[in-house]
Amino acid sequence: MDKDEITYYMELALKEAKKAKKINEVPIGAILIDNKKNIIGRGFNKSEGLSDPTAHAEIRAIRSACRKKKDWRLDNSILFTTIEPCEMCMGLIIEARIKTIYFGSKNYKKLNSEKKISMISTENVECGEIVKSFFKKLR
Repeated sequence: MDKDEITYYMELALKEAKKAKKINEVPIGAILIDNKKNIIGRGFNKSEGLSDPTAHAEIRAIRSACRKKKDWRLDNSILFTTIEPCEMCMGLIIEARIKTIYFGSKNYKKLNSEKKISMISTENVECGEIVKSFFKKLR
């Protein structure tokens, strides 16, 4: 992908960010394209308006693309986002099999170490077995 194409898609992501800013949301925007450079998804932050902490620009763009493609696998797609994705968004990006991310600015917020969450495994065998047996039947 050449510099002009990168600039073009990043400008579209910025337009999405400006939509968020207009409605008093955190101004972040995202554009998702397929391997033929067609736009398949777009989104801007709308967590406040939707009362949804997952309504980040990247997630909304991915959801839009999945609906359009009728598939959750977005292999070989490219994401343009105005800021480096947070950990939540990165998890979805990986699950959706997105190949490349271009971001306009570093995310200095990152997961704060003072926001610790206790993670305690109960080592419940049945919880693991139900997933193993599900995938065993598929393969």
